[in-house]
Amino acid sequence: MAYFPEVADKIRFEGKSSKNPLAFRHYDPDKVVGGKTMRDHFRFAVSYWHTFKGTGADPFGVGTTSRPWDVSTDPMQRAHDTMDAAFEFFTKLGVDFWCFHDRDIAPEGATFKESCDNLDNLVSHAEQQQKATGVKLLWGTACLFNHPRYQAGAATNPSPDVFAYAAAQVKHAIDATHRLGGQGYTFWGGREGYDTLKNTKMQQEREQFARLLHMAVDYKKRIGFTGQFYIEPKPMEPTKHQYDSDTEACLNFLREFDLMDHLKLNLETNHATLAGHTMQHEIRAAREAGVLGSIDANTGDELIGWDTDQFPTNVYLTTEIMLELLQMGGFTTGGLNFDAKVRRQSHETVDLFYAHIGGMDAFARGLEIAQAILDDGRLMQMVEERYAGWKGDFGQKVLQGVKSLEDCEDHVLRHGEPARASGRQERIENLINEFVL
Repeated sequence: MAYFPEVADKIRFEGKSSKNPLAFRHYDPDKVVGGKTMRDHFRFAVSYWHTFKGTGADPFGVGTTSRPWDVSTDPMQRAHDTMDAAFEFFTKLGVDFWCFHDRDIAPEGATFKESCDNLDNLVSHAEQQQKATGVKLLWGTACLFNHPRYQAGAATNPSPDVFAYAAAQVKHAIDATHRLGGQGYTFWGGREGYDTLKNTKMQQEREQFARLLHMAVDYKKRIGFTGQFYIEPKPMEPTKHQYDSDTEACLNFLREFDLMDHLKLNLETNHATLAGHTMQHEIRAAREAGVLGSIDANTGDELIGWDTDQFPTNVYLTTEIMLELLQMGGFTTGGLNFDAKVRRQSHETVDLFYAHIGGMDAFARGLEIAQAILDDGRLMQMVEERYAGWKGDFGQKVLQGVKSLEDCEDHVLRHGEPARASGRQERIENLINEFVL
């Protein structure tokens, strides 16, 4: 059956003048910007969990959505129907990638073996769908936060039996990702943290988390999985504090436990907001450390204190993200995954198209603006001028580590009070507006 009859064929690019809500106004997949097509710049992916398993429930109310693939009383039939709907959506939307948690695509069984069998069954179905449509897996992951066994964390659980269960589940999720040709695998520590330090051995829990990651790295090598491993920062929610709280915390963790060579970061705008950072800050920190791997494309509401996972429609935000990505040279294994959900009142299936179209158009416009800013050169020139003193003899020798405190004192005695230069923030903001407005 067709689960999305409102879209007969495929969403098309119709240009800025189009009034068709089921068409792209800015995202033209074959348009070349900065030497690459838009399709290659973005590597758009759809998240299975929000788009096909989301119900519209929130902390204060039950689900509101109407989903024709979620009606069978047989859990496995419902899983197969959902996957059929997902690949129909991917192809009609025109994205090249998808992402999943293991328990998104296959129901949990009465035993671990039954859960694994269920997953294997749906992976076989996904293999057929991928072959038929050409849609590829961007990354997979294991859901280590929903089941009551993970109430105190998975890798960081005080029980080694729960740790073992989580590790076994990760192994099977990596196997599933490998079978589907996944280009990466993400570790999201949904409950890898604490609610109170009064009952927590924090350093041991961090060591447990690192041990699971090292086990996964070893297993990846044994099975020949060549995809990139990612860790996804998030500061809180559901726990009071999660050990992978932001980019800098993840960098410290990876360096402390000798994992820098094995994992990059999968960053999310809503998580940056919860951490008290901008997404530009999180990307810049990861990019300059060489560990920016992939991005979950969404946004949060700064007036609401939880992970609202809204679709990104703010062109200033998408411009900032694309400026950072362009300066990095773009994605290698990662991409832009819409880890976003329609609002509770947007309960019809067509709303899923409206939401993704809006996000894709916002990123397309952000890419065009970011490339124009870089081509123009004035922004980068102003930044270089601000730091020009560091290119002089004294500044270079400080950076090279050949100047001492005594040398700095001598420099001050010879040159006196340093001149102050304006940061030109307002001028830079006006410059950005030249391209956005």
